[in-house]
Amino acid sequence: MTTDALEGDKSLLIVDDDVAFRTRLSRALESRGFEVTMAGSVAEATDIAAKSPPAYAVLDLRLEDGSGLSVVESLNTHRADCRIVMLTGYGAIATAVAAVKAGALDYLAKPADPEDIVKALLASPDEKPEPPDNPMSADRIRWEHIQRVYELCGHNVSETARRLNMHRRTLQRILAKRAPR
Repeated sequence: MTTDALEGDKSLLIVDDDVAFRTRLSRALESRGFEVTMAGSVAEATDIAAKSPPAYAVLDLRLEDGSGLSVVESLNTHRADCRIVMLTGYGAIATAVAAVKAGALDYLAKPADPEDIVKALLASPDEKPEPPDNPMSADRIRWEHIQRVYELCGHNVSETARRLNMHRRTLQRILAKRAPR
């Protein structure tokens, strides 16, 4: 994508609490013609949305001070035509549905390729998105699900194992390993 693909307002808000990821994504999208503003929290993002709502937004679903869904609502209140893409490391059908119902155009799993993000932001409403070139492996999806349940259980191994119907020691071995690719 080049600057030619963008028409009119090129303002883009990136909201992610991971500073390194936010900075890399910002550089990548600036090189593709966007005028990027960054935020690291829901409070900061809703303030930006109220003062100068962007034409585009890339939001992390889970932030330290809340959910990216509340930023979607704020953006829709202040600029109904804002094109929003949600990113998350914890992909689930329920959260994808909630993001789209709240007003997001698309929902991508982290780590998302900048090209995929640009395609999602610039896609026409009638156009169906292409399947990802490099989807997560089944092992990675399993690992992400276990991590999400573990987090929701307050990092309690016994409770997580019970909810996943898994032996506690097996879960401990999985949690001790690195994430699969």
